[in-house]
Amino acid sequence: MTINPNTITGQIYLTIFELLEEQPKGIQWTELNRRIEERHPDFHPKTINGCVWKLIEKFPERVHKPEKGLFQLINGE
Repeated sequence: MTINPNTITGQIYLTIFELLEEQPKGIQWTELNRRIEERHPDFHPKTINGCVWKLIEKFPERVHKPEKGLFQLINGE
């Protein structure tokens, strides 16, 4: 799935992947939401939360949850 950087959700997903690349051991749900809100304070928190909620569903080949609440890039990213 391609990400459109011209949309709000596209910008959120690009930020998510940047953050996950910085943390190879993964990021907890709450920390991920907080960091996205810090980078994009004008974006509605529910939009951010919705993107994180759908992350595994939209990008199953790129992201997984090795344990509850933890998001991590799949090896090879």
